[in-house]
Amino acid sequence: MRVIMTGGGTGGHIYPAIAIADKIMERTEGSEILFVGTRHGMEKDLVPGAGYPIKFITVQGINRKNLLKNVKVLMDYNRGKKQAKKIIEKFKPDYVIGTGGYASGPVVKVASSMGIPSYIQEQNAFPGVANKMLEKHVKNVFLGFEEGGKFFKHPEKHIFTGNPVRSSFFNFDRNDARRALGLKEEDFMLLVFGGSLGAGKINQAMIEVIKKYNSVEDVKVFFATGKSYYEPIMTELADKQIVIGKNIHISEYIEDMQNYLAAADLVVSRSGALTVSEIAITGRPSILIPSPNVTGDHQTFNARAISDKGGAILIEERKLSDDVLFEEIERLRGNRALLEGMGEQALKCAPMDAADIIYYSLIT
Repeated sequence: MRVIMTGGGTGGHIYPAIAIADKIMERTEGSEILFVGTRHGMEKDLVPGAGYPIKFITVQGINRKNLLKNVKVLMDYNRGKKQAKKIIEKFKPDYVIGTGGYASGPVVKVASSMGIPSYIQEQNAFPGVANKMLEKHVKNVFLGFEEGGKFFKHPEKHIFTGNPVRSSFFNFDRNDARRALGLKEEDFMLLVFGGSLGAGKINQAMIEVIKKYNSVEDVKVFFATGKSYYEPIMTELADKQIVIGKNIHISEYIEDMQNYLAAADLVVSRSGALTVSEIAITGRPSILIPSPNVTGDHQTFNARAISDKGGAILIEERKLSDDVLFEEIERLRGNRALLEGMGEQALKCAPMDAADIIYYSLIT
């Protein structure tokens, strides 16, 4: 089986593609997978890191602030289609699967026009513009959230799969994960991150949260700022003369997220589709703070898919402050029964083995 996976920009588009690729390799010996993305997305590092080859095309997203710049966007899109055609002609895929992001548009559209069975996987409860435009060109749309189907126009093409998640998220041991992070049984482990790129508003609220939990022995904070935010956060902490205690761990990014989620007692994060799926699979209670700066407010739709069922607390960013965040964390920290109940409800929202469903949809 020869498959082109295309998509990227952020981890939310890339990790599902890697999960699907891993499943294909697991199920069909001798399969060949080629990724197609852009040089300015996270795929340039994450895909080779996962052991897959990648080719690049020139494409960028629509500029909503400066419409004149969209002339170049259109030129790059047409250039990207020509590059995609050459890649497809050389690789000769049996299937093409797009997982969203700028690169997936020209690749999926060109593949479909060449008669190659093409598919898209939509992670969010509110679909992105590219996937809504591609729906008419593909054989099936794999839905990460069932609610997302109502925003498309061809329900006969929809297959609800949940979001593909790497197999490591299904195979974890909470006790082993906590031991590996040096946590005692009585420790309260708070895991905070803003998605693969970080989140400025969450980071700012965390400054005071860190100050209040600094050197509180039975609270362990693991905080991933995002690469571009790390130095400013560390500088601000130093400027405020906050000497970070041994119980506070700050990093740019967390690679082995499955182990940190498994160990966590409470998660604070954005509500990207993949993040919500990973939190649900590991059965972690969470405080979800949707980004307001996304298409169609899709992160709020994602968060509600779990918060409406009691698996998470949703805080709108406009209502977020350091006091609001700290008080909510403290309320939950003081009620272990509530945390356990939230974790159970989160687990009920967990996706099935989406990658398996997608694999069998290709071959049947």
